[in-house]
Amino acid sequence: MTFMKLNLRAALLLGSLMIGASPALAEMVLHRGNSGEPQTLDQSQTSIDIEAFIVKDLYEGLTIYDANGKIVPGAAESWTVSDDGTVYTFKIRADAKWSDGSPVTAEDFVFSMRRVEDPKTAAGYANILYPIKNAEKINKGGMPVDQLGMKAVDEKTLEITLERPTPFFIELLSHQTALPINKASFEKNGADFVKPGKLVGNGAFKLAEHVPNDHLTVVKNENYWDAANVKLDKVIFYPIDDQAANVRRYEAGELDLVYNFSSDQIDRLRASNPKQVHVTPAAATYYYPFDTRTEPFNDVRVRQALSMAVDRDFLAKDIYNGTKLPVYSMVPPGLETYGEPAKPDFAGMSQLDREDKAVALMKEAGYGEGGKPLNIEIRYNTNPNHERVATAVADMWKKTFGANVTLMNLDISSHYAYLQEGGKFNVARAGWTADYADAENFLNLSVSSNKTFNYGHYENPEFDALMKKSYEERDPAARSKTLHEAEALIMRDQPIAPLMNDANLWLVADKVKGWGDNANNEHLSKYLSVE
Repeated sequence: MTFMKLNLRAALLLGSLMIGASPALAEMVLHRGNSGEPQTLDQSQTSIDIEAFIVKDLYEGLTIYDANGKIVPGAAESWTVSDDGTVYTFKIRADAKWSDGSPVTAEDFVFSMRRVEDPKTAAGYANILYPIKNAEKINKGGMPVDQLGMKAVDEKTLEITLERPTPFFIELLSHQTALPINKASFEKNGADFVKPGKLVGNGAFKLAEHVPNDHLTVVKNENYWDAANVKLDKVIFYPIDDQAANVRRYEAGELDLVYNFSSDQIDRLRASNPKQVHVTPAAATYYYPFDTRTEPFNDVRVRQALSMAVDRDFLAKDIYNGTKLPVYSMVPPGLETYGEPAKPDFAGMSQLDREDKAVALMKEAGYGEGGKPLNIEIRYNTNPNHERVATAVADMWKKTFGANVTLMNLDISSHYAYLQEGGKFNVARAGWTADYADAENFLNLSVSSNKTFNYGHYENPEFDALMKKSYEERDPAARSKTLHEAEALIMRDQPIAPLMNDANLWLVADKVKGWGDNANNEHLSKYLSVE
């Protein structure tokens, strides 16, 4: 009897231990299909969303977006703003630490942002921080970096002085360019500071492994200030730019999230798993820049004609199955501080009337049928949707002008690297998603001094002057008017042909919890869990 009781007790004890141990032993892993290989994990050099998804898991800015796309405190627990709107004082969290256990300090942010503005860094997104006093002068080589309007008042107090009031400054600080880096790791490792085993971050996760073009693994950072509320133990990012392969792996249960699936699959996917298909309207524009340095794209008439001949309704409805909207403006609709965007004259015409006017303009410029041959190469990043758009546009230009159109594609990293480094082209596919909810973020792409994102190298002193005026304007209504005047100029000159407003396309498995659709397309892994 005693032996049986002992055996029963032992069995019950073993069972309770196994039940209690199971959750602890079961690692919670999220598998994210990330739509492409990141060019870099150096926050000063990143520019595209698939890089931001990763670096924002590894590092945390002063402010961050929550699961629903709302700005909330990040590494800074609070801040105050001076009466004139030019001085921000941030309190860094007392328990904010780097992944090596050392404290995150105000000086870390001073060092990091000085590095971004240092011309030697050649940060493509340095202009994001231009509202900070002296940032632009420093970045253009006219002032030493220690004159940047930032100072560490004490270990956990950071003061930032701006050139002028900037209503969207708090949002700017959530951008990947404003993420801090660990000074000690950077000074010890140089450019290798982004590699596994060397990357020291202050985000919810730390870099464990990176096998280029295969996978990138991050694991929970036990030193993160909010680690107790981070449910995932590990996140594996898969840089699969083949959208069909992404969907196949998702349907096989190998991926829990997929970013950017082919839109021609949307009806089939909705039919089988409607709740798993997430289509979220975005503050984003899908556009074609023209290289204004090369003939015939240096002729405004040619650019106008090519833009007019594109049937945007067909692209949005037939290629994207209604997941995008046809547009004629660079600034997307729905920005509260801007209102209705400025449009080109032809926006109100029927497509047939547009095409008639386009033919007349092209003939006037001396190209097309009866004139000089019109040879056009469309470059795009590898993606079935982008290929279908390029093929359709090529067909429109062939039918309207008798143009000889060829297509060229590169993977996403190579495509954008080529454009950002000033490579010459004819027409290219590009997309821009708002870094902050302000029209300036879209219009600044066409400023002549923006060497990184003004892909077509458009130069218009009048446009530049209006943009400069907008930065100096304190009255919101007057500023909006100036920005509309600036947009009207680029819509007249068509250095870019806006085609569609984007939507963010995601597949989200039922077992993923904490997901929130938002126009900012912000989805930090710290808010997610796997059931």
